[in-house]
Amino acid sequence: MDGIKYAVFTEKSLRLLGKNQYTFNVESGFTKTEIKHWVELFFGVKVVAVNSHRLPGKGKRRGPILGHTMHYRRMIITLQPGYSIPLLDREKN
Repeated sequence: MDGIKYAVFTEKSLRLLGKNQYTFNVESGFTKTEIKHWVELFFGVKVVAVNSHRLPGKGKRRGPILGHTMHYRRMIITLQPGYSIPLLDREKN
């Protein structure tokens, strides 16, 4: 599970839990099919759809040098009805 960084818990992601959609931040180099395959193997669920968008890195300044943090990708994973990810189920209540 090197590609998945962590689960995201924002107001929108908590609202999506009611629709059986889970939100994860993943490494930017991974594709939708790779993440779908990993989620199905690791959690033992059936994935219907994977939506993603790339979030930009934040600008950082250290003296006269302007840099930025790494950008990352956020995946919204929709599961088939009847399936759930057990670690994140308690957030639904």
